This record gives sequence, C-alpha cells and structure tokens, in this order.
Amino acid sequence: MSLTELQTQRARLRKTLRQRRNSLSEAEQRSAKERIVVKLQSLSQWSESSTLAGYLTNDGEVDLAAVMALAWQQGKKTTLPVIHPFNPRTLLFLDYTTDTQMRVNRFNIHEPEPHCTGVIPIATHDIILMPLVGFDARGNRLGMGGGFYDRTLAGVLQNNNRPLLVGTAHDCQQVDAIPIAGWDIPLDIIVTPSQTLFPG
Repeated sequence: MSLTELQTQRARLRKTLRQRRNSLSEAEQRSAKERIVVKLQSLSQWSESSTLAGYLTNDGEVDLAAVMALAWQQGKKTTLPVIHPFNPRTLLFLDYTTDTQMRVNRFNIHEPEPHCTGVIPIATHDIILMPLVGFDARGNRLGMGGGFYDRTLAGVLQNNNRPLLVGTAHDCQQVDAIPIAGWDIPLDIIVTPSQTLFPG
C-alpha cells in the first residue's frame, strides 16, 4: 500500500470513528467517565505511580476530569500536554493543578500557560494517558492526525524507565485492525468502559 493510500484509508477511518464517539449520549459519556476511573485505579501501575499525564476532553473523547481529581486526592503530580512554543509539531508536558493558569490553543483546546518552571520532563512520568480516535487489540492507536504524541514520544521509548503509555477510549472506537504507519507508537495498555487490554 502506498503512503497516499494509507493516509486516505486512515482519514476515512478517523472520520467514521470521530462520528461514532460524538454520537454518544451524555449518559453514555458520563458512564464511560465513571467506569474508566474505576478501571484505571485498579491497575497495579496506577497505585505505584507518582507522576502522570492526562488530557482535557475534546471532540467526544473520554472525559478524564474525575481521573485527574482522583490523582490529586492521592497526592500524585499531574501534567497536561501543551503544544511546544518553539517546536509546534511536538508537545511539552506542564504541571497541572487546580490553580494552573489556562489558555486556549490553536485547536480550541484548553492547556496550561507555558512557563519554564512548569515543564515536567517526559522521562519522569510514570504514566501518560493518551487520547485516541481508534485502536485495535494489538495496541495500535489512531490519533487525530497531527502526529504530536508520536513525534514527542519517539525518543523516549528507548529508555528503560520510560512512561507507561495508556490509551483511554470508548468501546465504539475499537476496530479489527488499525492501518499503521512506520511512525506510529503502540500503546502498552488500553482502557475502555468495558475492558482493559494488555496488547504486549
């Protein structure tokens, strides 16, 4: 398959899956949020973690507000991804608390105001909770198409103490096989309202 054919196939799948998750009712979204908190909390890696990255919901993604609140309650450090101000095709992870000053980025997503003292190195994270558009049981992830996470994490995965990559999604976002590209970074764990997958 040529790169053009691959990108066309991925774009079609991305459109279909975004429509699926955006068609979920408020009740379904609320139930997903509550069940994913329980599933994440039951992971042994969660109880052992001290620093984790989350994300703020956008475009029908699973809402992690309750996950972040639980992390704060348990004394964990939390971060959010921010578009890098000097390398805008990658991400930085900034400290996130109830007092964090926020701004809206070019994708209309809220993110912390960038400041040097708030940057938390990726390698110091135990868990990175990652949004996704689609996934399969082998841990392949289809994102929004910008490649931000893939570029940002590419250099970290060689480290022995790298963060655990955990995708969070609605069940309707699972497909039999994601058409993968050479730059795609697979997930270690995928958590949905009904299942926890360990693809490795």
